[in-house]
Amino acid sequence: MAATSEHHTVRAVLDRFFAAEAAYLAAGGPGRAPFDELARCLTPDVTLLQADSLPYGGVYRGPEGIESFMARMSEYWTSLEFLEQRFVINDDSAVVFNRGTLTARGSGRRLETAVMQLIGVRHGLIAEIRPFYWDTLAVARTLAL
Repeated sequence: MAATSEHHTVRAVLDRFFAAEAAYLAAGGPGRAPFDELARCLTPDVTLLQADSLPYGGVYRGPEGIESFMARMSEYWTSLEFLEQRFVINDDSAVVFNRGTLTARGSGRRLETAVMQLIGVRHGLIAEIRPFYWDTLAVARTLAL
């Protein structure tokens, strides 16, 4: 089955978003990295739902909410390296398996983990992100929480 143009649109915005996310963390987060590239991937009413058990858990709304989340996340992590990504894409959504390595800001400890994300896309932009972590306890332990 050939990929539709919607499939290509969804994949393109996901590729841009994940590259911008990694670059934002690598640059040091707020005040050190522009959020513009991430914002260009998001709808005005985007929603991110993070597990409450994470130190940056909660519901974040709008690009300013995602920027707030990224600022909180960058307080804990200095880098995000994607080791593997798998995409299952429908017309307006994707399930993305991300396996990667995070480096803790405070200790320099590294965590290799996986996150599955359900991502909704509307008009070529990300409208919703629902991440499901393989092991939130490992995140807390790596961060020494």
